[in-house]
Amino acid sequence: MNNNRAIRWLVLTGLVFSLSAASFAGVFIGISVRVGPPAIPVYAQPICPGPGYFWTPGYWAWNDVGGYYWVPGTWVVAPVGMLWTPGYWGWGGGFYSWHAGYWGPHVGFYGGINYGFGYGGVGFGGGEWRGGNFFYNRSVTNVNVTNVTNVYNRTVVVNNVNHVSYNGGTGGTTAQPSAEEQRYAQEQHTPALAAQNQHEQAASQNRAMFASENHGSPSVAATSRPGEFSGHGVVAAKSAGAPYHAPAMSPQQARVSPAEARAAQSGNNREMGGAESRANNSESRANNPPSRQPQPRSQKAQPQKAKPQQHQPKQQREPSKHEGRR
Repeated sequence: MNNNRAIRWLVLTGLVFSLSAASFAGVFIGISVRVGPPAIPVYAQPICPGPGYFWTPGYWAWNDVGGYYWVPGTWVVAPVGMLWTPGYWGWGGGFYSWHAGYWGPHVGFYGGINYGFGYGGVGFGGGEWRGGNFFYNRSVTNVNVTNVTNVYNRTVVVNNVNHVSYNGGTGGTTAQPSAEEQRYAQEQHTPALAAQNQHEQAASQNRAMFASENHGSPSVAATSRPGEFSGHGVVAAKSAGAPYHAPAMSPQQARVSPAEARAAQSGNNREMGGAESRANNSESRANNPPSRQPQPRSQKAQPQKAKPQQHQPKQQREPSKHEGRR
């Protein structure tokens, strides 16, 4: 039985790795485009403004007019007891699709992206809730112990040291959601806060944030508070995470229509359903091998008896007309 189940999972695994990991993340899939985002820029974390603030890492967002633009990492006042799961770009169905971040009791799957500062690709090592208070891990977060006293030190090991900003496809991370992360995806979630949305909107109106202008190294890579794009709390990128390559098509050409994205997602779902069916059939055949039908015994050929010859009465020859009758 165990071997049969192993066969079934091998069939499924082959298809799982050919599709986007995001199909299993259970989060909202938004914009889809034909070109991948630039690498995550190299930058330092601004100091935490005070107790209760939670770090949300920077990311590349999309604008239909200007293409990719950088949304600086920033500190936000967190909902008590909640942790932030960052959004990520994932390859699937021939496109790069954005999977929005969310607040929840656990940090779920975020594509295996190394966003830094506790987000090394899996989980979050930057801090933890203890009752109604958030405690900061000083080994990966920038806090002033004079202003923030709820701190501890714990080493965080990061195996993914590159700056790739998307999952799947050519050159992307190969991470897949664990069973635990899939359970977290089914929990009650809260979308980005109003302050986060306003922060993203402000970035979209700043030409310096667009990759076409900064070539992957924005002048505002992180801020102390949402919406603050100037002042002493702003941190510039040290460098781009990788050499920047301008897209070969315009943002309008790169944008995937909602209908195309739905069709691609539907195709992925059908393919997954087919894989499940094939896996079930494989397991069924392994559990129930075809029964052999009994073959009839070969009977020894019996010698056939010769039929007795029947003697026909001898016909008398008719006299010819020349002979006449006697």
